[in-house]
Amino acid sequence: MKIKRDKNICMVLAVVLSLSILSACNSGGADISSSSSPDSIQEPGSMNASVAVSSLPDEPEKPAEPENTEQQESPVIPDGPPVVYMTSDVSPAGLIAVYEALGREAAGSVAVKINTGEPGAKYFLSPDLIKDFVQTVDGTIVECNTMSGFNGRRSSTAMHYQVAQDHGYTAIAPVLILDEEGDLTIPVTNGTHLTENTIGAHFADFDFHVVLSHFKGKDATGFGGAITNMSMGYASAKGKELIHDVDKSSSPAFLEAMAEVAKSVADYAGENILYINVMNNLSVNCDCRSNPAASTMADIGILASTDPIALDKACVDLVYAAPDGQDLIRHIESRDSMRVLEHSVEIGFGSLEYELVSIDA
Repeated sequence: MKIKRDKNICMVLAVVLSLSILSACNSGGADISSSSSPDSIQEPGSMNASVAVSSLPDEPEKPAEPENTEQQESPVIPDGPPVVYMTSDVSPAGLIAVYEALGREAAGSVAVKINTGEPGAKYFLSPDLIKDFVQTVDGTIVECNTMSGFNGRRSSTAMHYQVAQDHGYTAIAPVLILDEEGDLTIPVTNGTHLTENTIGAHFADFDFHVVLSHFKGKDATGFGGAITNMSMGYASAKGKELIHDVDKSSSPAFLEAMAEVAKSVADYAGENILYINVMNNLSVNCDCRSNPAASTMADIGILASTDPIALDKACVDLVYAAPDGQDLIRHIESRDSMRVLEHSVEIGFGSLEYELVSIDA
């Protein structure tokens, strides 16, 4: 896909440069400057993201009580794009801080959806990084098995638990394979390829879901973030096969099917879900690879939103704005990756516009 230049990328680059300065100087007083990506790299202008840079807003004043009248006006719904909060602090404290900035509490029984990583993988989310957050929300780490025939060790529930133990996750929190005792079928609304999605049956055991994703490259989809973690990640082994049956290649139809099943998960969870992407160890390969390519990018930060489309789009824009993002950009463009985000919006799921808010002091 040919991707046109987007002037708003400069705003995202301003955040990258600002956060880098803040990290280096440990000060909030540096000026923000902007520039464009190298001419050899095309930018995702077809998405037309609206990006604003600001600090955390003060608590708004409470509106005055309405006068008692026979007919009151309907409440005003605030305008504006969804907010994506960001910190350059890739640390346990940074992860908790960006979660708290969302203002949406993970309450009740909480599932924290991650990718446990294939044996031999190097870049899956470190237990040391996520431990404090998972324990703060009293979460259970959850995953689903890979589909049968996948060249890995996580298609068997017993082996998947062993991988979770070997990678250090069982030492920091309870771990549950959601489809170990069967499937749950949920509807897909507005889909053009699918009418239902099959996820792990234990999904319904939880009151709240945190989709905690490692943003990186991915073989079939170009990039992996919140949407892949919601679609392929929550799909049971059977559900993964249903998605692949739409088209077994990296095609628009395959990407559109992923968008549709991700929407079904969000619809099922309602307001009881939030999304966090960690942009570190940015390899062009997925954590499902046992021997991923080395990362050629510096870590960028941790981002969070209540809109997974806005969140993934902000991460893609940050890759394009990074001075060392060429390898991952080429990989993204080779897979026509933006189609998954475009189709999401077409079926009424999420926004490609967003406000990027740095929480760094």
